[in-house]
Amino acid sequence: MNHANEDATLPGAAGKGDEATVQAPGSGKVENQATGRYRLIQKVGEGGMGEVWEAEQLAPIRRRVAYKVIRRGMDSEEVVARFETERQAVALMDHACIAKVFDAGVTPGGRPFFVMEFVPGLPLDEHCLKYRLTTRQRLDLFIKVCEGVQHAHHKAIIHRDLKPSNVLVVLQDNEATPKIIDFGVAKATAQSLTDKVMHTEMGQLLGTPEYMSPEQAEMSQENIDTRTDVYSLGVILYALLAGALPFDAKELRRQSFDEIRRRIREDEPPRPSTQLTLQGENSQAHASGCNTDLTSLRSVLMGDLDWIVMKAIEKDRTRRYGSPAELAADIRRYLADEPVLATPPSALYTMKKFVRRHRYGVATAATLLVLLMGFAVTMTIQAGRIARERDRANLEAETARRVSEVMESLFTQSDPTTARGDTVTAREILDRGAFRIHTELSDQPRVQARLLNIMGKVYRSLGLYGQAQPLLEEALAIQERDLGPEAAEVGKVVQDLGNLLRNTGSYDEAEEMLQRALAIREATLGPDHPKFASSLSDLASLRLAMGRPQEARSLLERSLAIREKALGPDHSEVATSLNNLAIIARRAGENREALQMYRRALLILKKQFGADHPDVANVLNNMANIQKRMGEMDRARRSYEESLAIREKVLGPDHPHVASSLNNLAILLQQEGDLPAARRLHQRALDIREKVLGPDHPDVAMSLQNLAVVMAQTGDYSMALSFHEQALSINELAFGPDHPKVARSHYNLACVLAPQGNKAAALKHLHLAQDKGFINPDMGIDPDLASLRGDPEFEALVAGQERSG
Repeated sequence: MNHANEDATLPGAAGKGDEATVQAPGSGKVENQATGRYRLIQKVGEGGMGEVWEAEQLAPIRRRVAYKVIRRGMDSEEVVARFETERQAVALMDHACIAKVFDAGVTPGGRPFFVMEFVPGLPLDEHCLKYRLTTRQRLDLFIKVCEGVQHAHHKAIIHRDLKPSNVLVVLQDNEATPKIIDFGVAKATAQSLTDKVMHTEMGQLLGTPEYMSPEQAEMSQENIDTRTDVYSLGVILYALLAGALPFDAKELRRQSFDEIRRRIREDEPPRPSTQLTLQGENSQAHASGCNTDLTSLRSVLMGDLDWIVMKAIEKDRTRRYGSPAELAADIRRYLADEPVLATPPSALYTMKKFVRRHRYGVATAATLLVLLMGFAVTMTIQAGRIARERDRANLEAETARRVSEVMESLFTQSDPTTARGDTVTAREILDRGAFRIHTELSDQPRVQARLLNIMGKVYRSLGLYGQAQPLLEEALAIQERDLGPEAAEVGKVVQDLGNLLRNTGSYDEAEEMLQRALAIREATLGPDHPKFASSLSDLASLRLAMGRPQEARSLLERSLAIREKALGPDHSEVATSLNNLAIIARRAGENREALQMYRRALLILKKQFGADHPDVANVLNNMANIQKRMGEMDRARRSYEESLAIREKVLGPDHPHVASSLNNLAILLQQEGDLPAARRLHQRALDIREKVLGPDHPDVAMSLQNLAVVMAQTGDYSMALSFHEQALSINELAFGPDHPKVARSHYNLACVLAPQGNKAAALKHLHLAQDKGFINPDMGIDPDLASLRGDPEFEALVAGQERSG
């Protein structure tokens, strides 16, 4: 009998840690002594809210981290509870341009702390100055910042304190990568304040005045949405281009509290090109820092860049870009010499853009009449497109705002002031959220569909497939009614539903969905888009699960080529393709090639996400499978155990991926002769799968088969026979009577029946296995079938197997 090892294909909240030794602000005395998993190295920052230390995490892995401890006076029970809620929200984010939060807790002295990714970089403005970045280079870097903020908005998280010091830039392989820090901290500590406290602590609690949006200055939470961050991004861009802020920082902070708020809400700042000329000697210094001269820089800023920045910092939020993605898209249009949304579609403007992009053709072939006619057509089309884009931006902003409101209201249920002493679990929050989405948002289909999709994916990530499916199906029905069956947004939901159906073992329905998603994305995005590559990869994972590895390999090779070209060789999605290709290579016996791909994938993922990410656990699990096959048992055990520890920490003890790790570690222990330990782990894996996936899932059959092998090795053939019979029934139901997994089940039954002396039944199952395509050239020397040797019927079966092999 053979075990079923499991590889983890990659799809596209940490608990509280031990306490660390912490020094009090402004003193060298140690506040609390405690052995823990963090060793403080040096203080790297201090502000009104608290201190930031460079620290070393000692366990379960060693790495440099940033340890931020909240200052005294902000350690009330309410604030601690809000920090915990915010930490859980921030843990949802997974983006290369966002610094990750690893841990959080309370020191022995009662002071909340965060443990974050340590970012050894300079603030955004200092980086640009040190390396004398040109305007184009600054814009390219700023686009990455927008992408990070947009990712947070998709997770319903608004920063509310974006500024250059909260965007640190690190050099990775000589490429500048921004890392956004302090997500959620301002929001988590927000509270009612007197004017005096607000005036002294504004930078920590409600945003920094120089970068604060007009709606923040109103001191009302009602109008805070994603466009608040768009405003702050606009101010950052203003300073990067003009070398000065819209409002002088020293002058602004000399004003009274009410005057600061009035100026932010009412005063219109000069355009960046105008501001550049108002700085005297500083103007020339800034131009030099941009690697150009003052005249050239002002010429570059005048026009499109002025309009883009001023649109981003509009006082009226309805006239701003609807999202950071919209702002980044307009900057890309500028860099490509295309018309920008921030510009009125005037005749002169459109003509200038057209001539710049087609100067040679216009100079040689155009006549005045053709030019005027072409311009008229272009202006009409462009005006219509701009109007549609603006409408879409406003609709997207409103959708994002409503999504943010609902998600925030769900998290506040764990606030003790709302829960009133009741303990609210994450599952209860999800269930209540699903109910509210159905009852409160029926008149807002786009918001409802977006939230249903989010909730469905969260349920799926927790292994709660039965709860996820109706939510995703409803989201799809709404999107199809609202947008039509071929819209790009529909393709996303179709793909999410297809992946869920693959998880549940409904392979035929999953294949239909994933092929549909692939067709939609090819039609709407094109065959070279990373999201099309994602659809190829997901379909490949399904084909692999269905026992069609060659089809899967072809899809994955195509996906890898697209991703490397579009995203670069070190992107996490490239690691996904490498991992999944390595699975196929391992199963084909190409162990060295597979191990190389796994190692490359592991380096990429650790670089992008850190050492305790679920995808890192998946690759470690898969590497262990190869190490075991190559006889490197100690290395395999360490890899399995490291993978299991990450999965239990991040995903929880009852997740299907935890069951996969338990299964694989049990097989290794079984091969080393530790049958009691192997049986315990197999039983735990079976319990998880029956609880989470249901009794008829193919993974339950896998656990039953592996547990049956242990039972047979301990001499309990009766229990082994029962488990194999249950596995056969599940596989026939899931895959049909002629599937290779069904053939394997018949062979396993023969291996249990033969030692018990039931020759006729064993031979019957061997015939069934062979008829369904099962091949084992070593069947004649299988020790479980030793009692059948010499029997003519068995020897004929062995001869047939040897010929087939």
